[in-house]
Amino acid sequence: MRKTFEIFWNSLQFALIELRKNKLRTFLSLLGITFGIFCIISVMATVNSLEQNVRNEFKSFGNNTIYVQKWPWGGGSDYPWWKYMSRPNPRYKEMMPIKEKVSLASHVAFTYFNSSEIEYEDVSLSRVNWYGITEEFTQIQSVSIEWGRYFSVSEFESGNSIMIMGFNVAEKLFDKPQYAIGKKVTIKGRKVTVIGIVKKQGQSLIGGWDFDNVIMVPYKFASRIGSEVRSDGFLIVKGKDGIPIEELKNELRGVMRGIRRLSPRQEDNFALNDVNSGSTQINAIFSGMTIGGIAITILSFIVGIFGVANIMFVTVRERTNIIGLKKAVGAKRRTILSEFLIESALLCVLGGLIGLILVFFLTLVLTNVFHFEVFISWGLFLGAVMVCILTGILAGIIPAFIAAKMDPVVAIRRK
Repeated sequence: MRKTFEIFWNSLQFALIELRKNKLRTFLSLLGITFGIFCIISVMATVNSLEQNVRNEFKSFGNNTIYVQKWPWGGGSDYPWWKYMSRPNPRYKEMMPIKEKVSLASHVAFTYFNSSEIEYEDVSLSRVNWYGITEEFTQIQSVSIEWGRYFSVSEFESGNSIMIMGFNVAEKLFDKPQYAIGKKVTIKGRKVTVIGIVKKQGQSLIGGWDFDNVIMVPYKFASRIGSEVRSDGFLIVKGKDGIPIEELKNELRGVMRGIRRLSPRQEDNFALNDVNSGSTQINAIFSGMTIGGIAITILSFIVGIFGVANIMFVTVRERTNIIGLKKAVGAKRRTILSEFLIESALLCVLGGLIGLILVFFLTLVLTNVFHFEVFISWGLFLGAVMVCILTGILAGIIPAFIAAKMDPVVAIRRK
């Protein structure tokens, strides 16, 4: 074991000396490996980060939560669009029967979606999205308040003309969001008092709730200033702890069919969406991206092997006399073999590390530009190092074997 370590250490030192001696060759080799690793890791890191962010946003919808809507999430592309269009929108009056009859549900809420212009003094914003929400909304979907407060139970019941405003909306209207508290904003000709500002969420990749750019009002107030029939309303049903989502969905489907008075032969005129519905589409999309990333990885891997192998063949040719002298004084084949393999692997690892450093700076730029976190996972980092080592071994194995099998007498005489 000690002898093996000594061979490895001596080979490593000799490899470093040779890399410093041939600066131009080393630079060109490192450039090829660095570019290859940069391409591989930047693509994989971006795809992995994008997938992770999208999955996290889908999780924010709730793992045991079902959305009763007119349209399904994903899928249904082959379904006649006119059947979806002819479906009725979920209604507020359907909320109470669900509360009473779905035993597996812990909370049920109705959300009424619309958009309109809002004004404050001489500043106006057009097409601002707003939600009319019912009392149990916050038990299903967490809303973090940065300044002010949330609606009280009595305010939900009476439908007070109050609102909670998204961070970006408040920033556009008041410059500093905290100044919005207590101010009266005009929406559809009504004066509405701002009682809370939602904590900044950051840019959403899939839309989602997008709390930064919306306002929320009690449903009973929303119903007085807008038309529920023409809005995109939907019901949200959260299951009790430990209840499988499919069991909740089956019970909810039966109740909804009863509410809509559908006969056994009639198909559902509503969609029951949950996180798994979106996850299926995510898997399909990102599996394609992953295949593309693997193709880039394989191509870069092959190019890297040939580039490093070419350098190592030249290196072996230049050191033929030295190899002959080493073998003449007793160096074994494995010593010569390990020397060139370590040099080849070291070259690739150094190039890979430089590539990883460049990718790290790229992730910082992308994170600031696209406003979602791009990161290099530990798995990706270790995978890149392993790819570099494997590239070095495969690229150097043939030149190393050629060097190890040289006849010392012939090698010394070769010019």
